[in-house]
Amino acid sequence: MYVHDIIATHPHVRGSTDETLIHAIEETFACAQACTACADACLGEEMVADLTLCIRLNLDCADICVAAGKIASRRTGSDIDVILATLQACRLACLACTEECARHARMHEHCAICADACRNCAEACHAAFVSVH
Repeated sequence: MYVHDIIATHPHVRGSTDETLIHAIEETFACAQACTACADACLGEEMVADLTLCIRLNLDCADICVAAGKIASRRTGSDIDVILATLQACRLACLACTEECARHARMHEHCAICADACRNCAEACHAAFVSVH
């Protein structure tokens, strides 16, 4: 992805990048895509009623991941407290989604993949939180 390159060229960053935060940004967008695709795949399953919570958590997680990635990407006048709160919210949403998707992972491969993406994103958000804080 272009996350590092574009942030490194920002006039307020001037090449001094936080690689941990950049990794989290990449993971948020990857997780949002996985959650969106998983929710859609869940809707296609015969047992869709049994996947209602999974679908809702996927959609919530995707929305929070996109917001976190966008906010963390902004460098002009960044409010560190907002970035930290967003990273924490993203981590919590990812942990909830990981747990729910893992419950369905044996029956639905898309849930196993999504659980991995959410777990990776939660870890990256936590690392970025520590790095930025």
